[in-house]
Amino acid sequence: MKKFLLMLALLCIFFSYTVKASTPKPPEVSADGAILMDAKSLQILYSKNIDTSYPPASTTKIMTALLTFEKCNLDDLVTVGKNPPLADGSKIYIHVGEKLTVEQLLHGLLLSSANDCAETLAEYMAGSKENFAKMMNQRAKELGCTNTNFVNPSGLYNKEHKTSAKDLALIMNELVKHEEYIKIAKTSSYKIPKTNKMSEERPLWNGNRLIQSCSGYYYKYCEGGKTGYTVQSLHSYVASAKKDGHRLIVALVHDGHKTFFKDAPLLFNYGFDNFESLKLYSKGDTIDNYEINDNSKIPININEDFYYSFLKNQYQKDKTKVELKIEDLENKTIKKGTVIGKCLITYDNKTIGMAEVTAGSNYTPKEILGINMNFAKTKSKNSLYTYLLFALGILFISIISMRIIRKRKAKKNS
Repeated sequence: MKKFLLMLALLCIFFSYTVKASTPKPPEVSADGAILMDAKSLQILYSKNIDTSYPPASTTKIMTALLTFEKCNLDDLVTVGKNPPLADGSKIYIHVGEKLTVEQLLHGLLLSSANDCAETLAEYMAGSKENFAKMMNQRAKELGCTNTNFVNPSGLYNKEHKTSAKDLALIMNELVKHEEYIKIAKTSSYKIPKTNKMSEERPLWNGNRLIQSCSGYYYKYCEGGKTGYTVQSLHSYVASAKKDGHRLIVALVHDGHKTFFKDAPLLFNYGFDNFESLKLYSKGDTIDNYEINDNSKIPININEDFYYSFLKNQYQKDKTKVELKIEDLENKTIKKGTVIGKCLITYDNKTIGMAEVTAGSNYTPKEILGINMNFAKTKSKNSLYTYLLFALGILFISIISMRIIRKRKAKKNS
């Protein structure tokens, strides 16, 4: 009996330890592609078909918004062309020749998901939807997107227009760095004032229920989000949330059950409740002293803040190590701050990231510093007699030359 009780106690201890140490079970979501991403480290905390491409519908508009914030001023005045008023799908019914500010068009784009606003902004920045699509794809590549191809600024269905949950999260993560985006995205309602073509105000209502305090889906940590739907694309949703300085991104694509308003907060809570984002290194921190040769060392600094998400209360500093991947410095002159390689950061013998590193001080090879002195020393040791003979030869030639000149002058005088 005692042996049985002892075994039972040991099993209970083991079971408790296993449950505590393992990653908690994430919630189930209905979207075919889904991701929960830490904003600072880009670490993936939950994934489901994250690299599979799907038609994203109006979540496309977060890329249109990102380019607008990057390339335009909010008070820029835009004149609507002939094509945007003809846009299919959702719109706020703008008119040819109507003058609207970029800020007003962004409210129409993000709150009402207006396709006519999307096309107006695209033409303003690139001249045409086609040229703007090229800009969209180029920016997507710069952000690290690998499964994305945009053909229009609005998300209207096209079999060639697609993205993945991971790529959508990367785009959203860049967009929320713009404070003006968050301000607009958290606006419950907005009125576009009268214009040269519209004698009445246009009221707009935000379709993102997570920011609507009167909604049953209200989520107080949500910073902004964008919905999307077409018959072919099904439902999609992308959003950002921030709690106690910890920002998370959720992307849900190709959802046939329209449960994204419920699923997004479940994923956010899963992330906030179970993970913490820790800064392991700050930009400029000296992470090592690199031995260039037997006589020279140089401090190595990390060139960016480095974050990583751990299960809460699981991080142990002594398990973090840095392995340098440095170019050969021995025969090079290096200025402080110059990028000289990368470092692999490991935790518990597993690679968790890579970061650029820079020289923490100036470095000049001793061979270069002492080249004149060494050259003189080498010559004085190996060629002393050669120099003496050469000097004597010059002296001898000079004496002979002087005698010849004197004799010629004497003959002329006689």
